[in-house]
Amino acid sequence: MTTKASSTKQTCSYCGKERAEVSKLIETPDKAAVRAFICNECISVCQAMIDIERQRNRVIPEPKVNVQKPQELYDYLNDYVISQDQAKRYLSTAVYNHYKRVQANIASSRNSKKEDKKADDKTDDIEIDKSNVLVIGPSGSGKTHILKYLSKKANVPFTIADATTLTEAGYVGEDVENVVTRLFQAADGNTLEEKVQNTEMGIVFIDEIDKIGRRGESRSLTKDPSGEGVQQALLKLLEGTTCNIPMDPRAGGRKHPGQQTIPISTQNILFVLGGAFDGLNDIVKKRVSKKPQMGFGNADTLKNNEAKFNSDDFLEHVVVEDLMKYGMIPELLGRIPMVTVLKELTTDELKRVFTEPKNAILKQYKKLFAMDDKELDITDDAIEYIVKIAFDMRIGARSLRGVLEKGLADCMFEAPSSKKKTIKITKEFLEAKLGPVKEENKDKKVA
Repeated sequence: MTTKASSTKQTCSYCGKERAEVSKLIETPDKAAVRAFICNECISVCQAMIDIERQRNRVIPEPKVNVQKPQELYDYLNDYVISQDQAKRYLSTAVYNHYKRVQANIASSRNSKKEDKKADDKTDDIEIDKSNVLVIGPSGSGKTHILKYLSKKANVPFTIADATTLTEAGYVGEDVENVVTRLFQAADGNTLEEKVQNTEMGIVFIDEIDKIGRRGESRSLTKDPSGEGVQQALLKLLEGTTCNIPMDPRAGGRKHPGQQTIPISTQNILFVLGGAFDGLNDIVKKRVSKKPQMGFGNADTLKNNEAKFNSDDFLEHVVVEDLMKYGMIPELLGRIPMVTVLKELTTDELKRVFTEPKNAILKQYKKLFAMDDKELDITDDAIEYIVKIAFDMRIGARSLRGVLEKGLADCMFEAPSSKKKTIKITKEFLEAKLGPVKEENKDKKVA
């Protein structure tokens, strides 16, 4: 370093680089007794050293997960999700067990690092492994809906990924690690450390997982970048690995040479895989309806099987063998030991979805009209008509919003300017806009 009077050459006092060699060269204030410079590169190195030291000395904060008992989670879901009782119970238990395991492992890790720990203390070295979940159900049955509210109640970040956009590493498309990038973007946190910690406690729902099933049970002899290859790429992610995701969200999840990355561990992230698995019902039906070999007692066995599986919905009895025949690789199925099934909603259940939950679609639109100081009055026969039209579309609860939006399009346009205080919607009004109900559903009663 030099005095202000001795030299006019501007070089970094730490690395010796001149102003032309760096992006920024910062000078000491005019009041300083000694004239010195520091470049942006040396500032970055100093910041990294400070961060490393801070990382060594930092106290890991307690996780902010709101762990509640399965019954409490189930009761909470009942306010927002109609029917699907078995799936709600199963997923409530899965979320409770997962975060109970996470807290137990964190506590065990902390205890093992205490320096004042007595040598004769009895320690519990059992570490509980993660159990991911597979959810099978038709479109609009509530798969995403249930998980969204479970993550909200547990106070953890939640993201949805589409398996059909994922490709094997090296191919054009989204890398499987992009699902972790999306979770990081959805996580809250005042600092980077808090954001990373919240990300590592989140829930990822990978939908349309059935669309990446390999064709047939035999292994593919050629590259399958969007099918079996993606299943294999997901293995480490589900089991628990460290992903290096881009720090800059503008990168869109893509990695570039030299860019800054953040290590994220997936050890405590709960992965839920979901899909409609169209055709799986027939695979299960074929297996359970298989006639036994000839011999004594086989007639009774067949009769008992027919009585046990006398149902159009055989998915309740799905096993790993059926999923393998569908095209899922055994390595992936081994990492998702928990399987639950959602059923297609009936007309009665669709009506309840439309009117009963706290955030029911009908209540949402009534609130929209109330914002313009209008009252939306829909008659009972109009509600039945909407439910029947939605049921005909065969896409579950999602169809209800589309039907109502189309039926109320003109009313929503005119209401803000209208002097009417009440907007009355009848069956005849909707029929004029949407057409009649299909003949087979015309006389069908909705409870």
